[in-house]
Amino acid sequence: MGQASRTDSTSSTVGLVPKLNLPSIIVFGLAYMAPGVVVSTFGVIAVASKGATPTAYLVATLAMALTALSYGKLARAYPASGSVYTYARKLLDARIGFLAGWAILLDYFFLPMVAWLIQALYMNVQFPGLPVWAWLVVNIVAATLVNVLGIVLADRVNKVLLTLTVLGLIALVAVCFGHVSGSGASGAAHALWNPATSVSAVTAGAAVAAYTFLGFDAVSTLTEEVHDAKRNVPRGILLTVIIGGAMFFVISLAMQWVHPGSHFADESTAGYAVAIGAGGKHFADVLNIITLLGGFASCVAIQASTSRLMYVMGRDAVLPRRVFGYLNPRFRTPVFNVLLIAVVGLFATRLSLATATSFINFGAFLAFALANICVIAAWIRYRHTDASMGVFGYVVLPVAGAAVDVYLMTKLSHIAVVLGLSWLAIGIVYLLVLTRGLRKPPPEFRLEEPAEPAVALAD
Repeated sequence: MGQASRTDSTSSTVGLVPKLNLPSIIVFGLAYMAPGVVVSTFGVIAVASKGATPTAYLVATLAMALTALSYGKLARAYPASGSVYTYARKLLDARIGFLAGWAILLDYFFLPMVAWLIQALYMNVQFPGLPVWAWLVVNIVAATLVNVLGIVLADRVNKVLLTLTVLGLIALVAVCFGHVSGSGASGAAHALWNPATSVSAVTAGAAVAAYTFLGFDAVSTLTEEVHDAKRNVPRGILLTVIIGGAMFFVISLAMQWVHPGSHFADESTAGYAVAIGAGGKHFADVLNIITLLGGFASCVAIQASTSRLMYVMGRDAVLPRRVFGYLNPRFRTPVFNVLLIAVVGLFATRLSLATATSFINFGAFLAFALANICVIAAWIRYRHTDASMGVFGYVVLPVAGAAVDVYLMTKLSHIAVVLGLSWLAIGIVYLLVLTRGLRKPPPEFRLEEPAEPAVALAD
């Protein structure tokens, strides 16, 4: 087995420690998704769906739940912190697994940069006393300090800030419903569907809304830090999607009820305008500040999950092991990875949001599609030994999930596809070098868990 079966001294003496429970990983997933994003993207989705934002979110929730079910099955069978990188290695091929990890690394590596940049831009608008670059540094330093000190501190920070964000969003819903309390049930019906709405429009809106779910899969990157991971991680992934989707639906319903239709002075700030219309400018400003706190929690979660993926790839020696596979003995965190992400984030002001978002979306939807394909591959391999692996759960639903993910990829801009394929091409070249022209498999670190699933995927 050679390199594939070896562990270095660092990996054998220091490992990720399970400290999180089910509520913690749900909070992590929701913080990653940043529930406040429903306010900032309200106008964009309302325009795309022709004034049926809550319906678009409902469709997006159902679509993402298909992929969440696949992630849950895979996380139960392979409890390692590598997400689709690990699943594809085990069920498809080591080389495909490498490319899956390479693709999702594109998503995870650029997402912290985008999150910090958006946070800095909004902080500058709310508090213009500091320039964008200064707010960027403040956010990066604070998030990095939290993530260096350990996952327990990150969990506590996420819980506090997410609680504040949820309370702010509940206040928004209450204010919106109070504002339209005299309009009757017809107003709610109009928010769900109106004469201008069509199936095509709702689908287009759902494609945009699906972007707000990016990150539910990040729960799987924490697998080795979760108690009873085979039970809690699958539940955490699915509950993150369901709870997040329910929140998005209710909040967007309230906002669409206050502002029927899809005509705005500026769709990019429509959510702020609706908050002003429902509760006044002071309320909207307070809500904006609370949303910024939720944005910081998202930055912490994104940096944490990215550092874990890089750690697993380093542990496998797919990335240089001595550097990326290192854990600090005291804090049990991949400190170098956390710091590297922070340093790269400092260059965020030199990158346009459109370009960075293009990178992220391509990697995410490709990873989602591969996760569904992995479940189908598991059915092909294990169906004769596990009668509980039914065709509906292991073929029909994953095929539907993969189809949705591919459809979402077709909605990406031309530059997203070009940049994504270019990144994959670089990965293929690196793979050829790493495997000496595919003459040997990519290196792999083997955990104590067997290569085959420790439990049936259908459990």
